[in-house]
Amino acid sequence: MAFQSKNIFINLPVKDLNKSINFFKDLGFEFNQQFSDETTASMIISENIFALIMVEERFKGFTKKEIADTATSAEAILCLSAENREQVDQLVNKALASGGKPYSKPQDHGFMYGWGFQDVDGHIWEVVYMDESALNNE
Repeated sequence: MAFQSKNIFINLPVKDLNKSINFFKDLGFEFNQQFSDETTASMIISENIFALIMVEERFKGFTKKEIADTATSAEAILCLSAENREQVDQLVNKALASGGKPYSKPQDHGFMYGWGFQDVDGHIWEVVYMDESALNNE
């Protein structure tokens, strides 16, 4: 039997926890206070997906590796699914208006539409809508 995880916890280092919390709240995300403290905030992405954003010093306690300099390196690309093209545009536009930076231009592949941004700490997020009915017809 293949391994399947019940939950996903993404750990991301941030320079200013409150600034990051406010950025993601502006995008419409909520936080679980039960798993948050002065160094870490548990952002709810969906029922089973969470991003633990933590100040860099706390993050360093979990790894012996250097924290990636997001100005020059990418440690990952986090991709969120959207319900439609409009939701893609809305979320990216909110991110840009809330202090995020552009990462990519909108990309329309017919069956799939996506657009990316960088959060206030330079982490790369892509938002993608996939029209599965168009995919099945190809």
